[in-house]
Amino acid sequence: FFFSSRRRHTRLLTVTGVQTCALPIYNLLRIICGAFMFPHMVGKFVAGGLNPGTVAFFAKAGFLPPEAWLLMAAAAEGATGIALVLGLCTRWAALGAAGVMAFAVYALQVVKGFGWTWNTGGYEYPVFWGLAALAVALTEFRRLADARAGSAAQPTGRLRTA
Repeated sequence: FFFSSRRRHTRLLTVTGVQTCALPIYNLLRIICGAFMFPHMVGKFVAGGLNPGTVAFFAKAGFLPPEAWLLMAAAAEGATGIALVLGLCTRWAALGAAGVMAFAVYALQVVKGFGWTWNTGGYEYPVFWGLAALAVALTEFRRLADARAGSAAQPTGRLRTA
């Protein structure tokens, strides 16, 4: 019954010509990419003000004045996070999130030098989430291109059923 060859209980979706399971994995990735921006935003503040350790990190990375850069980073993380979670302006929000992660990788390289694993202060984590956000953006741009070309794909973030 569960492993039926007819697959009565699952619908197949076509995403850029490839049939996949009906689980909304793409939307899940988009939401997670947005949700993971919020802890970064919140960590920049402590006791109602800017986190002194984060301000010092921004200064050491060469982002001067560090307070202004910290506020811009927090605003970018908050805006891209909200937009990705809600599915608003997804193409541009995902590109923005990837850009924020690129800045994080740059800052880590300047301050700590090369280090890959996250547990040693490396940039494995921001590289991964930057690439995930870039994948979301590229998927959305592809859907827009398919829609403009007259394809049945929808640029609204919904997958079409086969």
